Amino acid sequence: MRRNLPNTVQAMIKAIFFDIDGTLVSFNTHTIPESTRKALELLRKKGIKIFIATGRPKMLMMRAVGNLEFDGYVTLNGSYCFTADHQDIYKGEIPQEDVERLIDYHKQHPQTPFVFVHDDEWFITNVNEAVNDVARLIEITVPPTQPVENARGKNILQIMGYFEQDEDIEVFRKVLTHCEPMRWYPTFADIIAKGNSKSHGIDKVLEYYDIKLEETMAFGDGGNDIPMLAHVGLSVAMGNAAPHVQEAAKYVTTSVDEDGIWNALKHFNVI
Repeated sequence: MRRNLPNTVQAMIKAIFFDIDGTLVSFNTHTIPESTRKALELLRKKGIKIFIATGRPKMLMMRAVGNLEFDGYVTLNGSYCFTADHQDIYKGEIPQEDVERLIDYHKQHPQTPFVFVHDDEWFITNVNEAVNDVARLIEITVPPTQPVENARGKNILQIMGYFEQDEDIEVFRKVLTHCEPMRWYPTFADIIAKGNSKSHGIDKVLEYYDIKLEETMAFGDGGNDIPMLAHVGLSVAMGNAAPHVQEAAKYVTTSVDEDGIWNALKHFNVI
């Protein structure tokens, strides 16, 4: 909880963006705290638009939020944005030349799993313990296994790679040259086309709904939230966020398991 900010920002906030894992949803319970559910309900009653901003693909995002209503969605770290009634706002595809180079790379490094997300479908090339670790962490199912060649000719919106950060130089200088990683876990990276990010997706959503950037607020906890937290009008990092993520935010609240969203919204008199 840092930086001197005015407590009352209610009048200026018209839209709030929420990350899912570690922000809306607890890593410990895999559920959304009741205080957060109540806060979202109060925001909607006040006429403040609420949006998801996640690295998850569409199908896993919908499963995570359940029956909660949102006004729109920024998914795949900003690569795919759509409205509450599933009308597309923006899609940012990975260039086919990068996909082709990754197909060749995987043939030389078959032990490294990659997930390819296209439209509402996804598949993984192979499964190892790193894949199972991440699946357990955020309580998701492992994608179906398919040959890497099945990525050819698809409109790939995001790739997920299960490799450590010290391999980034080789992968992104030689293979995925038009892409960049969004890391939130040591052995795993969301990979999107350069220029895409949660902040870019937010801009596309704000343009669609005619909302100004200074009228926005966002909550996040992971490395892939940093572009969003550095971009919006009022950014809040969860207490469970790493120090470098907290540093990107204007305010640090308590953890997701300690009613962090509720506490920050009350602190700023938004609810």
